[in-house]
Amino acid sequence: SQAARMKLKHNINPVLLQFINFIVLVYSLVTYIPWYIFSGSKQAIEKAKQVKARPVNNKPGGAYRSVNSLHCLASVLYPGCDTLDKVFKYAKTKYKDKKLLGTREILKEEDEIQPSGKVFKKVILGKYTWLSYEDVYIKAVNFGNGLAVLGQQPKTNIAIFCETRAEWMIAAQACFMCNYQLVTLYATLGGPAIVHGLNETEVTTIITSKELMQTKLKEIVSQVPLLRHIITVDGKPTTWSEFPKGVIVHTMASVQAMGAKADIGNRQPSRPVPSDIAVIMYTSGSTGIPKGVMISHCNIIAGITGMAERIPNLGEKDIYIGYLPLAHVLELSAELVCLSHGCRIGYSSPQTLADQSSKIKKGSKGDVTTLKPTLMAAVPEIMDRIYKNVMNKVNEMTSFQRNLFILAYNYKMEQISKGYTTPLCDSLIFRKVRMLLGGKIRILLCGGAPLSAATQRFMNICFCCPVGQGYGLTESAGAGTITEVWDYTTGRVGAPLVCCEIKLMNWEEGGYYNTDKPYPRGEILIGGQNVTVGYYKNEARTRKDFTVDENGQRWLHTGDIGEFHHDGCLKIIDRKKDLVKLQAGEYVSLGKVEAALKNLPLVDNICAYASSFHSYVIGFVVPNQKELAELARKKGFKGTWEEICNSPEMEKEVLKVLAEAAMAANLEKFEIPVKIRLSPDPWTPETGLVTDAFKLKRKELTAFYQPDIDRMYGKGVK
Repeated sequence: SQAARMKLKHNINPVLLQFINFIVLVYSLVTYIPWYIFSGSKQAIEKAKQVKARPVNNKPGGAYRSVNSLHCLASVLYPGCDTLDKVFKYAKTKYKDKKLLGTREILKEEDEIQPSGKVFKKVILGKYTWLSYEDVYIKAVNFGNGLAVLGQQPKTNIAIFCETRAEWMIAAQACFMCNYQLVTLYATLGGPAIVHGLNETEVTTIITSKELMQTKLKEIVSQVPLLRHIITVDGKPTTWSEFPKGVIVHTMASVQAMGAKADIGNRQPSRPVPSDIAVIMYTSGSTGIPKGVMISHCNIIAGITGMAERIPNLGEKDIYIGYLPLAHVLELSAELVCLSHGCRIGYSSPQTLADQSSKIKKGSKGDVTTLKPTLMAAVPEIMDRIYKNVMNKVNEMTSFQRNLFILAYNYKMEQISKGYTTPLCDSLIFRKVRMLLGGKIRILLCGGAPLSAATQRFMNICFCCPVGQGYGLTESAGAGTITEVWDYTTGRVGAPLVCCEIKLMNWEEGGYYNTDKPYPRGEILIGGQNVTVGYYKNEARTRKDFTVDENGQRWLHTGDIGEFHHDGCLKIIDRKKDLVKLQAGEYVSLGKVEAALKNLPLVDNICAYASSFHSYVIGFVVPNQKELAELARKKGFKGTWEEICNSPEMEKEVLKVLAEAAMAANLEKFEIPVKIRLSPDPWTPETGLVTDAFKLKRKELTAFYQPDIDRMYGKGVK
């Protein structure tokens, strides 16, 4: 079984193991009845077994809907709140003095010189200081009015290019209130992509931070001729002189002060209507140049209505930690869900998230330890990293500690697969691991890319909470499916949300049909109010990816391949763009190959590559430095990190490990990489080889490794 494959291996004496198993059996029998009566798990087990979505008709390819919205899809969070400004006003009235947005104060910044001579910035941070719902509302009103004083007109574009922080959300709420169209750009986008986004949307004003202004905007400002105003959210920048004539730099505080003084008595505020554009969100572009997705007020509200329904008991007791890019639909949606339900949002960053994070000074506390959040969103890349770090720590334990951890881990895995909980293991064994994320997480939300079964199970076991795996796209306002909290199966993304319906369309070339048995399969189409307006100034692409049926329902063609299980849950099994036909006619799914090999301790990241002119698969691998160095030591290979990675001998050794894992994962012989290139440098969004959600940019990776591709396929250099 899959659970048996994911169990950790121990080296305990067989007789002792029999004795331990006997003790565990006795313990399970003694505690089962009181646990069953008092824990409420009986209902959870029953709920997990229920059908979660059904097709609306019996025709092949009929749309599936959640059983909670079979007759009518949900589209509004609160009655009458059909635009985002109304949603915030409702929340402000209901939760007036409650805390909403929190930021940690910087007590001290230090430069720490590394042995290599590099200088790392380290910070010591204080407590979280909070703005109430009322505070945020007033700041947003003033900022919106201040932008009007600067000449911003309703239904015109304004850009935000800024890290995730409270000011981002305040600026966004100001734009929603005044009906300005917010253009969002990732803080890690490269210069040409930023220039493209700013010029295509013809913005005259950009909201940014001092750091991004100095590091990114300064170089490109001369290429954005329409730019007139730059607003920094965190005070005055030091140098003003370098900007072209006609560009004025303001601080957010000065714009808010203008807005507070402004006489808006005669000016009728232009409130949005549901169909007005709220956000033009530039996707991080895993395929080519970024596209701007036009998302209306009603799209976002439908999406967050669907998401909120999957989080039980969401409310004022919840604390959410915001650290993913707010320019990503997953983070923006999650924060808007929290804001509309009275939750607190504490801001963080990947560099300050945990005690061990790169910017936190040794001995001081990371953000999770201080905030103790109950809700957290993560992309699989971050969860995979946590998984590998904990497993490395387990391998460094004494034999006794390691075996104790493994026994508890395997025992809990068995219990979870039956729908049971393990309170004793949780408090004795996993408490320390749980504290890595603050100790209070009750739901981990995961989206952005597929999460491996092993990592999902690890998070369930060690952090003692469900992992809500979701599936959605920027083009569907982030909404599609989310697993229910009592569904502990792995590898699936759950049933359609109450705001949308999903159908599968035949894809003949790939051999997927909605009449397939036992599960219907095909390209995933999402329909509902959350399906967005289309791509900005790109009518041809909009027509290709969006269709409208005879009932006026708008459908998004996702390019992903899925299958529906008997309980109405969806599983993503392939992607149209990832399918390559080899020379001999076999189809290889690159994503499937990567998923099978990505979780090896030796692999930090992997990109499979195949060409229709050749008969085998090759790959680019970012190896784990510690694991590869150890493998090199065992094989007697000496050299620098670059020499190890460039060594044909080490490539062969890594290939052996990959081939073993591929066989264990039941990959076909033609799917197993035959040659690889070891990359000494990691792939980060800054390198341009992965997106902000750490999805592979295949086009860029192919261009980057072209000489290696030629070598591995025997062209030119033999």
